[in-house]
Amino acid sequence: MSEPLDLIVIGSGPGGYVAAIRAAQLGMSVAVVEKDSKLGGTCLHRGCIPTKALLHTASLLDQFRRSSEFGVDTMGADLNLDGARSFKSGVVDKSAKGIEFLFKKNGIQRFHGRGRLVGRHEVEVTGESGTETFWGKHVVVATGSVPRDIPVARTDGQRILNSDHLLELPGVPASLVVLGAGAVGAEFASIFASFGSRVTLVEMLPRLLPLEDEEISTELQRSFRKRQIKSLTGTRLAASESAGQSVRLLLDKEGGDQEELDAEMLLVAVGRAPVTEDLGLPELGIGIDRGYVEVNEFMQTSVPHIYAIGDVVKTPWLAHVASAEGILAVEHMGGNTARPLDYDRVPSVTYCDPEVGSVGLTEAQARERGYDVACGKFPFTALAKAAIAGKTGGFVKVVRETRYDELLGVHIIGPHATDLIAEACVALQLESTTEELFRAIHAHPTLSEAVAEAAHAAVGQAIHF
Repeated sequence: MSEPLDLIVIGSGPGGYVAAIRAAQLGMSVAVVEKDSKLGGTCLHRGCIPTKALLHTASLLDQFRRSSEFGVDTMGADLNLDGARSFKSGVVDKSAKGIEFLFKKNGIQRFHGRGRLVGRHEVEVTGESGTETFWGKHVVVATGSVPRDIPVARTDGQRILNSDHLLELPGVPASLVVLGAGAVGAEFASIFASFGSRVTLVEMLPRLLPLEDEEISTELQRSFRKRQIKSLTGTRLAASESAGQSVRLLLDKEGGDQEELDAEMLLVAVGRAPVTEDLGLPELGIGIDRGYVEVNEFMQTSVPHIYAIGDVVKTPWLAHVASAEGILAVEHMGGNTARPLDYDRVPSVTYCDPEVGSVGLTEAQARERGYDVACGKFPFTALAKAAIAGKTGGFVKVVRETRYDELLGVHIIGPHATDLIAEACVALQLESTTEELFRAIHAHPTLSEAVAEAAHAAVGQAIHF
C-alpha cells in the first residue's frame, strides 16, 4: 500500500475535482480516482459542456438565417455537422487539459482506474495494469450518474437513444421524438429543431419543464410552438418498437385516448441514475436509498469520514450543486466553518431557445408555504436591448412576500436568462428585499433592466410597462 493520503476522491466530475482542489488549498494530500482516460466526468465529456457547445452552434445557425433583419446579407447558412462536432470536441478537450493543469498546480495525484471501497479507509483501484489499494483518512464518493433507461424504451444506440448517443450522431434525423421535457429534453429538442429535425416533445406531467414556475412552462411551450416544436404533455409512452428505418410509439394520453407516432429516432431523456453499484458502500453499513447514498447536511455518510456528493445523493442533478457540495464536504472534514447548503437558493438553468433561468421559490411553492405573495412581470418585448438583439420573447417574473417585502424567487425566460439569473442568486443570498433589487441602478440599455423592471412591477410601481 502506498503512502497514506488525507483525502481520496472517487470521480473527477465537477463535484470530485472541485473537492480535490479545495482540499489541496487547505493543505491536504489528495488523490482522485477516475476510470475515464480524461478528467472532468460526465458534465464535461457527455453532458453540460458538449451540449452547450451544440446549442451555441444552433444559436449561430438561427442568427445567420435571420441576418437580413439586422442589415447583414449572407449567402445562406447551412449546418456543417462535422464542423459542429469538431468545435464541440475542441471545447471539451481544452477544458479537460485545464483540469489536468489545475491538478498539477495543486499537487493532486490522479489514479486511473475504477475505484471502490474495500475497507473503511481503503480504496481499491482497478486499471489496465492491475489492482492497487490506497489508504485515505477521508473519502469522497463523487461517481456521478448515467442516463436512466426505462423498460418500455430500451436504448439501442440506433433508433432509441440516450443523450450520450445523441451527442455523437453522424447525421441529423428527419424526425425526432424526445421523451421527457426536463432540461435535457428541452435542450436537445431545441438543438435538433434548429438543425432541421421535425421534433416532438412527449412529457408525462402536465407541462414542459415541470419544476419551473408554471408561467415559465406556458411561455416555453408557446415559444416552442412558434419554432414548430410539437409538445404532447400529460402523455405517457406505453410501448415502443423499432421498425426498419423508424421507431413506432404508442402513447397514452390524458383522458384515456391513445395515439401512434412514428419517427426516425427516439431520445429517452427521463432523468439520470446514480452510479453507486459495486462501490462497497453497503458492506460498510452506509445507507443506500433507491440507489442514492444517504448523507447528512454536511454530506457525511453514516461512516463519518466518508462523504458523498453530486448525483449520487438526493439533491438536484446540477454540476454547480455538486461543486458546492464538494467544497462543503471538504471544509467540514478539514474543521473549517461549514454552512449547509440552502437548496432553495440553487439556480436552475436550461439553455434551450429561449433560455430559462430561475432561483428561489415559484409562485405556487411560495403560496404553499403560507406566504402572502405578490408577483411582478416584465416582458422583454418592452426592452430596447432585447429589440436590438432581435430576441423579444419571454419575461422576468419576481415573486415576493408582502409583509416584509422579502424576495422569494426570480424566474426568467428569454435572451441570456442563464446569465441574468446570477443577479437574483446574489440578491437571495443576501436576503434582499424587492425594493433593494429595484433601487440598485441597472445600466441602460441592457437586458438586466428587465430584472429591475419586474421588481418594480412586483410592488405595483411598473415604469416601462
